[in-house]
Amino acid sequence: MNSSANDYPPEFETLIGLVRHYSPTGQESEAVSWLVRRMAGLGFTKSYVDDVGNAIGVMGAGESKGVLLGHIDTVPGEIPVRLEDGTLHGRGTVDAKGPLAAFVDAVARVGPVPGWQLIVVGALGEEGDSEGARHIAEWEPPEFVIVGEPSRWDRVTLGYKGSAETDITVRRPMQHSAAPGESAPEAALSVWQAVTAWSATVNEGRERVFDRLVPSLRGWSSGNDGFESWATLRLGVRFPPNLPPEAWYTGLKDIANGAEIVPLGHATAAYRGDKNSPLTRAFLSAIRETGGTPSYVFKSGTADLNIVGPRWNCPAVGYGPGDSALDHTPEEVLSLEEFARSVRVLEQALRRLTRAR
Repeated sequence: MNSSANDYPPEFETLIGLVRHYSPTGQESEAVSWLVRRMAGLGFTKSYVDDVGNAIGVMGAGESKGVLLGHIDTVPGEIPVRLEDGTLHGRGTVDAKGPLAAFVDAVARVGPVPGWQLIVVGALGEEGDSEGARHIAEWEPPEFVIVGEPSRWDRVTLGYKGSAETDITVRRPMQHSAAPGESAPEAALSVWQAVTAWSATVNEGRERVFDRLVPSLRGWSSGNDGFESWATLRLGVRFPPNLPPEAWYTGLKDIANGAEIVPLGHATAAYRGDKNSPLTRAFLSAIRETGGTPSYVFKSGTADLNIVGPRWNCPAVGYGPGDSALDHTPEEVLSLEEFARSVRVLEQALRRLTRAR
């Protein structure tokens, strides 16, 4: 059965309403306003837009706090929203409005719990510099945090790799093409070869992608002004847990042979959570109660968990419906059945966590 986004079961209003509000990074305000109104309509104790533009919903007024941090922005590329045979098509169904909508609906089902505040955040800018998550990372640490990213309804994400982006520029005096000596582009190529050789050394004996240093060449440019030639490499990298950004830049300095190294944006360290925390155990039990066989996953990408997890130093996981292989693709789709299961898992996990105190 095909249907329009105006013809859908009411229990999926949060999900479909969010997906209908197209919100690529930098254009989140309409989606944020809609979500704040939606949370108010679902009975949240309060809902508002914070100082940087995040959507915040608070259920309850207790001293203990649990944060459910999703992101409301998407990559660009609008996909027509439609329902087809129980599947929702649209930008953000997977990454990551599906998980964010599941947070909202689960907290609404749990309702106010004495002694607790359950705080849902629709953060902006995750596909950019994570301005939203960096802002809330200044909060006092909560008792736990759940970050909304697709993991499938029956899996819990325990870790994400770190990331950084860097420009490396090599400069050489201009010379005739027949003259001996290395040109700036040739020198830049030598730097890239040194980076890949260094990475191979670091990765010896490491079988899992999560544990490997993975550099990538994302751009190349060159030119001259008649006196000096230059060549710039734009490098991306994914860090394993035991290699912080500082070690990456130290290594680059050692092998770049005097090239100019310019970090871009915010470098982010990898994050690995605890398999045996009360938060993880609550999810495993909730997945079993919902009919699934729970498992863990470690992701090769980076998420807002990398920002708030180390800062708050509290139990933290990633969770949400959807197949992460569909992230950023033209085929973002989410099964409504999977979404509904993830809401039930979250509800049960939150009830367990807030009963524990």
